[in-house]
This record gives sequence, C-alpha cells and structure tokens, in this order.
Amino acid sequence: MVGSHLADFLLEKTDWDIYGMTRWRSPLDNIAHLTDRINNQDRIFLRYGDLLDQQSLNLLIAEVQPDYVFHLAAQSYPDASFIYPEQTLDTNVLGTLRLLEAVRHYSQKSPIVHICSSSEVFGRVPREQMPISESTPFSPASPYSISKIGTDFLGRYYADAYGIHTLTTRMFTHTGPRRGDVFVESSFAKQIALAEAGHIPPEVSVGNLDSTRTWADVRDAVRAYHLMVITHLPKGSVFNIGGNYSCTIREMLNFLISQSSLRDSLRIKVDSTRLRPVDADMQIPDTSLFRSATGWVPEYSFEQTMGDLLRYWRDRVFHQGSLWAR
Repeated sequence: MVGSHLADFLLEKTDWDIYGMTRWRSPLDNIAHLTDRINNQDRIFLRYGDLLDQQSLNLLIAEVQPDYVFHLAAQSYPDASFIYPEQTLDTNVLGTLRLLEAVRHYSQKSPIVHICSSSEVFGRVPREQMPISESTPFSPASPYSISKIGTDFLGRYYADAYGIHTLTTRMFTHTGPRRGDVFVESSFAKQIALAEAGHIPPEVSVGNLDSTRTWADVRDAVRAYHLMVITHLPKGSVFNIGGNYSCTIREMLNFLISQSSLRDSLRIKVDSTRLRPVDADMQIPDTSLFRSATGWVPEYSFEQTMGDLLRYWRDRVFHQGSLWAR
C-alpha cells in the first residue's frame, strides 16, 4: 500500500527517478495503474531484490546509487507474526541489517535512508502515559513489535557507528485505498462490500473491538516521508508520525456500517481466530516533534479516509467478483 502511494506522490511532486524493489513473485496490483510508465521506463523502474538475500541488495545499491532510500519493506502484519515469528524477525531485523550493510559498502554517495519502524514498538502503554512520545518505553506485544524494535535500533546504530544518514519513523495506524485485507479496517470494508454485492451473508466478522487507534491517511503518510527526507534533519533522528483522530475499533466499524446500504441489516459476529494473544490496545501519539521539525500536518479527515477505503473495496468487488472474506 504505502510504496504504491509513495510512487504516485513522487511522480507528481518531484522530478526524481524512482526505483522500486520487487521479488519475482510479488503481486503488482497496487501499481497496475503505473504499468505503462514502467514499460516505457518513464521515471519509474522495477528491480528484483529480496531483503532475505544480501547479494541482491548489494547489486541493487551498486547499480542505482540512490540519493534517498525509503525502506518500507517488511513482514508488516502483527497477527501473522504470532504464526511466523522467525520469518518476521529475519525479514524485519536481519533484512534491515542487510540493506544498511549494502548501503554501507556499495553506495558511492551518502544517501538519506528512511527506516520505517512502527508505533507497535510501544506495545501496551498505560492510559496515564498517553499520548505516546518518542521517549515512551517500549513494551512489545507481538513478535512483529519486537522485530520493529530491532529495526528501530539498527537505524540509530548505523547512524552512530558508520555515519549513515538514517531517519527513523514510528508511524501510527495509517490506511486508505489499497490497504491489505488482513488489517482490521480494510477487512471490515471488504466484508461490507462483499455483503453489499450479495457474495456473503450480511455480517461482519470481528475480533477485539475495544482497542483504541489514532487514524491517519496513507496519502498523508507518504507526504510526511517525502518532507522528512528533504528537510535537513540530524542523522539518527526518530519521529512519531500519526493522525489527529482517535477512536475505538468499534467506533470505526460503526462508521463504515453507517456508510453502507445494508446499515440496518448488517450483523456483527465475533470470530475467536481474529483475537490476538496480546493486543496493543491503546495507541494515541504525540507527534509534536515531527510537526515542529517539518511543519507537516494531516490533510485527510477520518471520514474521507474510511470512505475512500470502502469505495476501493466496492470497486474491487465490482470488477473481480467474490473475494476471500478474511
């Protein structure tokens, strides 16, 4: 999701050439609208590579010689990390290490490297410690959050030890069109779209609805990332980034249902498989450090973001028909 929106933003707002790393088996649905530009090598290029393979990263950095690196790749789904903890740690921690080693040894420039950590590093934070600042202690609640702590520390270590100009972001919940269907708000929007089209019964399967999240739009997120790398910020800096609007998962679901033609008939069904062993149940960020450093403020409202997400899934269902209602 994020990489595709970042590509859209950079193509529109800069004159940069953009190199995207892809695995041979990676789905390209989110950049399908860029196919003509990719085929014509019109400022956007795809190269094969994998965070699990050091040589591929070495070759990529040696060829491209980037001015900026946006390291967005990860096993990014917290729930999956309970099932695949080893893969999650290898991809997120060692994958970040491999990328930074490739930059260290094969870059002839001094690129600015954006390290994408996560608000999940904070885990379960007591209410009295809200809002969450950059100095809030880590309390990981999943293998994913542990992996992102490693990613976070690596970014700062490579700045201190080797002088690489890393900038680390702890982005809080961000969503919008193209959001993966394994994430809660996108799963809800997809299920509603499937129910509206008659592919599934009028019900939405849910997990824990009482967690609180602060919502941001992915299009605001990529604007923040671009602004960060072009602003003269000290190497090794770490920033919380997030939206303005906080509510529970239940309230978010109620808003999506209110936008549906089935609003009066949709049922909510608790599915025990959607419950996490441990849940980071409150995430409200203090983003004042990043805002004061860059002047960034969110532009998209919660209602617009969720409305666009629901329209995205309606469009997918209209063109593709029945989809797995996960």
